[in-house]
Amino acid sequence: MTIPTASPEPTAEPARPDAPARPGAAADLASRLDRVVLYQIYPQSFADANGDGIGDLPGVVDRLDYLAWLGVDAIWLSPCFVSPFADAGYDVADFLTIAPRYGTNDDLARLTAAAHERGIAVLLDLVAGHTSIEHPWFAAALASTDPAVRDRYIWSDAPVEGFAPAPGGRGGFYRPNFFPVQPALNYGYARSNPAEPWRQPIDAPGPAANRVALREIMAHWFRLGVDGFRVDMASSLVKDDPGFVETGRLWLELRDWLDREWPGRIIVAEWGDPKVSVPAGFHADFILQFGAGNEGLAYRSLFENGAGTVHEIWATMDPPDLAPWADAAGRGDAALFVEAWRQAAAAIAAAGRGGVVGLPTSNHDFTRLVAGPRDAEQARAALVLALTWPAMPAIYYGDEIGMRYVPGTPSLEGSRLTPGYDRAGSRTPMQWGALPDGRFGPGTTGESVYLPQDPDPQRPTVAAQYDDEDSLLRFVRELIALRHADPRLVAAAPVEVLTTRYPFAYLRGPDRDLAVVLNPRSTPARIDLPGAGGAALVVARGCALEPHGVRLDSFGYAVLDLAAGRR
Repeated sequence: MTIPTASPEPTAEPARPDAPARPGAAADLASRLDRVVLYQIYPQSFADANGDGIGDLPGVVDRLDYLAWLGVDAIWLSPCFVSPFADAGYDVADFLTIAPRYGTNDDLARLTAAAHERGIAVLLDLVAGHTSIEHPWFAAALASTDPAVRDRYIWSDAPVEGFAPAPGGRGGFYRPNFFPVQPALNYGYARSNPAEPWRQPIDAPGPAANRVALREIMAHWFRLGVDGFRVDMASSLVKDDPGFVETGRLWLELRDWLDREWPGRIIVAEWGDPKVSVPAGFHADFILQFGAGNEGLAYRSLFENGAGTVHEIWATMDPPDLAPWADAAGRGDAALFVEAWRQAAAAIAAAGRGGVVGLPTSNHDFTRLVAGPRDAEQARAALVLALTWPAMPAIYYGDEIGMRYVPGTPSLEGSRLTPGYDRAGSRTPMQWGALPDGRFGPGTTGESVYLPQDPDPQRPTVAAQYDDEDSLLRFVRELIALRHADPRLVAAAPVEVLTTRYPFAYLRGPDRDLAVVLNPRSTPARIDLPGAGGAALVVARGCALEPHGVRLDSFGYAVLDLAAGRR
């Protein structure tokens, strides 16, 4: 291992090279997108500080030293606002208040201040397209005849396919955005239709009120120290919007306001199509398991092995011979992913506003990297990809220790979308283990029991892997340190793809002199690579250098500094 990392023992205030100039204030996140490593926290499953069994914001504060030691630059918290939790918090009943099970607004302010002291930015999850049926806006709309109040939602007097009947005595029907208990906020329709009178223009009073509210919500949390938002279902706002033209205008206007009023803050889309969303004003968007007109085929072609969340629609859309690249059988190909990234990178460059593609290890809606037959050792090559590809990596909590998708986890709070697509197995509690008091927080901070723990007695934990230099945790920490230390790995640095199968190999940097070679299959792989014989092994396992090539054992990988042989 040639890249130095910080001291293995945490301190009260870990030293960070990007620590802000003044205490409590995060560095300008927008200017650092090229090097940001994001970490997603599912708050109810992360860390429980008050002993009620559900993760909370004080628990996150207690584990900030862990996140600083790991080296992440920003954390993204899944929704933590007041909610009836029919959809795990994505059904918001009050956008301006932290849900009591997580703490208070003061706890959120303490979290942002403590994170900033460690050089870590904080992003919240903004549910822009809908509310809970229990939101006061919805109650007011049911009772009001004022268009600016009533028409914040989409109403029809007659039954319409996909609409839900209005509760109470109002009569009529409303359009939901996801589950029936999540009425869609009305941002207008891009196209009118006289036969459908509920289609309002984008500048009608209700849509105008919602645009104003969107800025008010964001400003409220910015004043409490938040550095940005991941925007849920960001493409869903304006309805019947071919090419997302009006939705794009909405976000571009909001981005202009953001840059003017809150410079340095960022917005990250859940859109699943960065070639559209980033030119539409977002700083970043993820390549995801949905979106882009093909249900996220590019992302799924990397990792989806049928062992976790499986949407029935995929079988009707995917090529019959589709197999994941990160699989022991070695039947996959990363070419679909590479092409999707190339299209997105070209569109972002052409738009001229900057921005990056996001690449998550997994997320709260999709199967973890470790799932079914794919174990933590096999997942290492995928983690190297996430942290060396020209994108913004997003580590889903627990992926750094190899937490697995737990089959048979009970459905909870809307986790099941279809019979085969249950997300609960990816939302199980963070596995801290028996950490000694003072290592990454007080010993009183415990593991959540929001969902059952992984029942495997050999389940990985932070405590077990911390002292093991060969553990997955230490490996991920090393990769993050490498990404920060080597400018050839920033998102804007060039990439040249050599092969997309086995091995998946690419060169990084202006001189194409940092090579990444990945073999996630169970049989060896080899590639011709001029200059390999004199290269320096930066990070490697199961790698043999030849004068003009690289040979990888099963599940092997290597990051090679080709410049070492040219000096």
